[in-house]
Amino acid sequence: MAEEGQKRASMRTVVSASSAGTAFEWYDFFIFGSLTQVISKTFFAGLNETAGYIAALALFGVGFAFRPLGALVFGKIGDQDGRKGAFLATVLLMGGATFAIAFLPTYEQAGIIAPILLIILRCLQGFALGGEYGGAAIYVAEHSPANKRGWATSWVQTSAAFGLFGALLVILATRWVLGKYVGPDAFDEWGWRIPFAVSIGLLGISVWMRLKLTESPTFEAMKAEGQASKAPYAEAFGQWSNLKLVILAFVSMMCAQGAVWYTSFFYVQTFMEKFLKVDPVTINELMMIATAVSAIFYVVFGWLSDKVGRKPVMLGGMTLALLFYFPGFHLLEKAANPALAEASAKAPVVVFADPKDCSLQFDPVGKTAFVTSCDIVKSTLANAGVSYANEAAPAGAVAVMRIGGAEVLSKSAAGLGKDEVKATKAEVEGRIKAALAGAGYPTKADPARMNMPMILGVLFVFVIAATALFGPLAACLVELFPTRVRYTALSLPYHIGTGWVGGFVPFFAFAIVAAVGNIYAGLWYPFAFTLLSVLTTLFLLPETKERPLN
Repeated sequence: MAEEGQKRASMRTVVSASSAGTAFEWYDFFIFGSLTQVISKTFFAGLNETAGYIAALALFGVGFAFRPLGALVFGKIGDQDGRKGAFLATVLLMGGATFAIAFLPTYEQAGIIAPILLIILRCLQGFALGGEYGGAAIYVAEHSPANKRGWATSWVQTSAAFGLFGALLVILATRWVLGKYVGPDAFDEWGWRIPFAVSIGLLGISVWMRLKLTESPTFEAMKAEGQASKAPYAEAFGQWSNLKLVILAFVSMMCAQGAVWYTSFFYVQTFMEKFLKVDPVTINELMMIATAVSAIFYVVFGWLSDKVGRKPVMLGGMTLALLFYFPGFHLLEKAANPALAEASAKAPVVVFADPKDCSLQFDPVGKTAFVTSCDIVKSTLANAGVSYANEAAPAGAVAVMRIGGAEVLSKSAAGLGKDEVKATKAEVEGRIKAALAGAGYPTKADPARMNMPMILGVLFVFVIAATALFGPLAACLVELFPTRVRYTALSLPYHIGTGWVGGFVPFFAFAIVAAVGNIYAGLWYPFAFTLLSVLTTLFLLPETKERPLN
C-alpha cells in the first residue's frame, strides 16, 4: 500500500508539473488573442480600422505559423536527449518573450519598429509553444498506466482551458481596476501591458515545478537499451511507415482540432465583438464561464475514451461542431444582438455596383485606397459589421446601397486630393450610417435585450464539441507513434493543425467576411477542415486505446 501511494503521489507530481507549465504557456499565448482589438490600435495605428484589425489577427496567426518549426527543433532534442530538458527550455523561452511584450514601444512612439519587434517576439512565442505540447503530453502518457492514459493526458489538454481562463481573468480584473480607479481609457493606453508583465511570476512557478521532475521511464528504458533515435527526422519523415502516420494524424484529427477549438474559443470572440457589437468586457465574462466549464469536460471525455475508445469520442465532438457551426452562429446573433437580427431580416442591405468598380475588401497591409464609389460603400459596411448582398449594376454606374425602401447614392473619390478623399468618404459614410440607423441597425448590442441563457447555451454546445475532440486527442497521438520518434513525429502534425489551420481561423474567417460581405461566410473555413477530418477519422483512423508504448 505504501508503494502504491508513492506511485500515485509521483503520478500527481508528473501531471501537475506538466499541466501547470503548459497552462502558463497557453496563458502567455492567449493574452494576445484576447487583446486583438487593443493590439490593432496600439501597434497598427498607421492602418485603417479594418486593415489594422486584420493585421492584428494575422499577427496572432504568425505565432502559430512558427509552431511547426519549434516542433521540429524541440522534437529532435526530446527524441535524442530526453523529454524533460526539451520542455523545460520551451517554458523559459515562452516566458521571456511574453514578459518582453509588456515593455514594447507603441506605433506612435517608435513607428514601424514597434510592430516589427512585436512580430519577432510573437514568432519566439510560437517557436517555444511548438516544443511544449508534445513534450508535456508524451511525458505524462509515458508515466501513466495504459488503462488510464486518456484520463491522465486530459489534464494536459485542460491546461489550455486554465491558460485561457487565467488570461481572461487577468485582463478582466485589470480592465475593472483601471476603469474604476484610473480612468476608462487607461487600459487601452497602457494597462494592456499588465497581463503580459504578470507572466514573470507564473514563469517562476512553472520552472520550479518542472525542475522537480525526472526523465520519462519509457525514454530512459529505450536509451539504456541503445534504441534512441540518432536521426529523428529521417526516421519520422523518411520512412513511409512513420510518414503515413504523420499525414493521417494531421488530416484525421488535427485539421478538425485546429478548426473546432479556435472557432469555439477565439473566432466566436471576434464574431461577437466585430459583427455583433458586444462589449469586450461582456465577451470576456461569457468566455470565462465557457472556459471554466470546458476545464471539467476535457477530463470527462479523456476518462470516457479510456472506457469506449478514443475514436468514437473524438468523432462525436468534431461531428457536433460540423453540424452546429452555422445554426450556432445564427442563434448567437439573435441572442446577443436581437436588434441587428431584426434589422437584417426586415431591411436587408444590397449593394448595386459595377463589379469592375469593386475591389476585394481585404487589405492586410493597408495599401489599398478604396476610393471608388463601390469601395467606399463596402468598406463602410465592413467597418460597421453589417452583412450585405451584391448585385451587378450597368458598367460605369455609381454604386448604390439599398436598405429596405431607402437608397444611398455613393460617390467616387478617385483622382481627388488627400483632403478631398477624406471629405468625400466622410460624406458617404455619414449618409450610409444614417440610413442604417433609420432602418434599425444598432451601433452596439443592447445589454438589456441580450438573452444570456441562449448565448451561454450556444457557447456550451461548442465547448462540448471542442472538449470531446481535444480531451482524448493527446492519448491518441501518443499511442499512434513509436517511441523512437514520438516527440518529433507527434509534434509536427499537431502544430501544423493547431497552428496553420487553427491559429489562422480568426484571420481567414474575418478576411472572408470582409471580402464577401456576409458575416457568416467566414464559417466555411472551419467547416471545410472539420468535414475533411470527420470523413478521414470515420474511415481511416484506427482505434489506439491501451496500445503499448514501447
